[in-house]
Amino acid sequence: GQTALVLSRNGNKDEPSKIITLLKQTAQKSDEFGMYWKNNVAGWWWYQSPIETQALLIEAFDEVANDSQAVEEMKIWLLKNKQTNDWKTTKASTAACYALLMKGYDLLAESAEPSITIGGKTPAELGFGNIGKEAGTGYQKFSIIGEAIKPEMGKVVVKNNNKSIAWGALYWQYFEQLDKITSANTGVKIKKQLYLQKSSTKGDVLTPITTSNVLTVGDLVKVRMEIYSDRDMEYVHLKDMRSSGFEPVNVISSYKYQDGLGYYESTKDASTNFFISYLRKGIYVFEYTLRVTHAGNFSNGITSLQSMYAPEFATHSEGNRVTVK
Repeated sequence: GQTALVLSRNGNKDEPSKIITLLKQTAQKSDEFGMYWKNNVAGWWWYQSPIETQALLIEAFDEVANDSQAVEEMKIWLLKNKQTNDWKTTKASTAACYALLMKGYDLLAESAEPSITIGGKTPAELGFGNIGKEAGTGYQKFSIIGEAIKPEMGKVVVKNNNKSIAWGALYWQYFEQLDKITSANTGVKIKKQLYLQKSSTKGDVLTPITTSNVLTVGDLVKVRMEIYSDRDMEYVHLKDMRSSGFEPVNVISSYKYQDGLGYYESTKDASTNFFISYLRKGIYVFEYTLRVTHAGNFSNGITSLQSMYAPEFATHSEGNRVTVK
């Protein structure tokens, strides 16, 4: 990217266009993340700076190729990266702001509000046209009483009235038994499984625990959580709920390192918490051991993961039950 800019500014037209063509051929594209490069990752070398690199490539595509569509798609990656990560340095923040504000479409040129319809009706038509907005954020809240809710209100349409990108989150909250909750289908997926751990001459043997399995007091249970992440995330909180019939073998909170991932493990009365500073894209497995202490039929709860940097980005596993004789 730097080479293309230097050559272009010095009157060379052929080589910069070849570089831009090569960059286009190696780029990844998606509706959610826009246009980006797979090998643009963080590292210790001066050129391993993802934010500065993306900002410089936006400048190159704008100045050398005058490709406005590519520039707008590359801006999406910068903004999505900021959703679940922080820009490490003032240098990175400056480069990103320069690329977002000075190249391509002017993000500050429009400020039209999105239009929202609930079951084909606007909030004003539902009687919520005079509700004030919170200063600074524009936050608005209105409540609909149970008798006024119709099945067609399950269809919510949000339209962006600007040319620039916008995104938000739609939540559906309701009460449900923990063991009846189904797993969330988001960019990050969690699969949780309990195993009965027995010692043998060949070492520990793990047997999956299902609704048909019956545990006995004193058994060891291995909890395994598999996390599938499709993006880099920072400041992640993983909370694994625990039934009242189990007690953790490890009760001391400490920092741990496992399979290339560092995290702080904190044991509480009803859950085990994992605080992860940096979760790179990939698949991770968390395991820890519990001791069965009480007889009965228990709900073991769910495992939830939330980005502390973007609270709207959250996911959870399905719930399950265990029986102890």
